[in-house]
Amino acid sequence: MNHFKHASALLALVALPLIAAACKDKTPPPPPPPGAAVPAPLPTPADAASPGSFRVKFATTKGDFTVEVTRAWAPKGADRFYRLVSEGYFKDVRFFRVLPGFMAQFGMSGNPAPHAKMDSLRIPDDPVTQSNKRGMLTFGTAGPNTRSSQFFINYRDNASLDSQGFSPFGKVVDGMKTVDAMYGGYGEGAPNGPGPSQDSIAIKGNEYLQRAFPKLDYIKSATLVK
Repeated sequence: MNHFKHASALLALVALPLIAAACKDKTPPPPPPPGAAVPAPLPTPADAASPGSFRVKFATTKGDFTVEVTRAWAPKGADRFYRLVSEGYFKDVRFFRVLPGFMAQFGMSGNPAPHAKMDSLRIPDDPVTQSNKRGMLTFGTAGPNTRSSQFFINYRDNASLDSQGFSPFGKVVDGMKTVDAMYGGYGEGAPNGPGPSQDSIAIKGNEYLQRAFPKLDYIKSATLVK
């Protein structure tokens, strides 16, 4: 497989906009009265600070693996990941884009509502302080400052992703063989390949994945290791 093709595909496809947003009422609101002050948009509150270092154990259909997060590597990313784990977000979450020899991607909730919520709460980028080596855990993006709830685990040393802004914040410290075993037979995702469409996952969740891609492995739970 072409490494550079995979790297550019990752940047372009990791977190596509929700089709569901197009279904909302597009009628513009009435204009404010002449001279009325227009309120500024409210900033998205930052996630609470995570511990300086913490571990998370993932139980999956292929077995368990454990990730260790180092907040100093990418503080904003670590804080968001800690929030997701603490809120029980990673339940019945598919590894929906697994490219053998490149990476395994996950993080779209099987329930469209939690996914839509987190996708709307995007966080600023962290500087890249670590390289995307094998086993490193990194946010997927759709461009600058678009990180929300999608992640990938590097199957090999993907140093070319470093210059593209992909900032690792953790690493697999136990069970990398479990990650290696995730089903990757569906290939690249739509529209560049026959694999799952992220737009369809966003709208239909696991109902779509179970019907069209039943072999995908998934996370049963993710818990903080005390």
